[in-house]
Amino acid sequence: MSSGSFHAVFLHPGAIEALGAAIAPYLNDGPHGKHVVCREIDPGGPFFGMTIAGTTNDGRAVELDLMIPANMVLMVLSAHGEGGFGFQQGSAPAESTPPAHGGAMAAGPASTGAVADDPPPSAQGDRWSSLEG
Repeated sequence: MSSGSFHAVFLHPGAIEALGAAIAPYLNDGPHGKHVVCREIDPGGPFFGMTIAGTTNDGRAVELDLMIPANMVLMVLSAHGEGGFGFQQGSAPAESTPPAHGGAMAAGPASTGAVADDPPPSAQGDRWSSLEG
């Protein structure tokens, strides 16, 4: 599961209870609740389809198609691109990509209130002085 699209399908608590032992082997428990991780989803129609990667008892890879009533789905979280799939709690990673303008900033524009058209920290004077290295 290192590339492509992956989806975490969260079910209503009542759905997990109603499906019981039938859904249990496919559930992952994470910090945001129980969910099914799948490669593809088909949300159209009365049933919500999920394609899940699995293995047989003898270790062969198989794709499983799991369909549940659509009203049992609470939320779908999708991840696209390279990399693993999972949830992270806590602080941001220690290493980050430096800003394109070459300035030294402790946090990205989204967390500082800066916008893409703001000049680099060195051109903004006292406003950014605490962020410069």
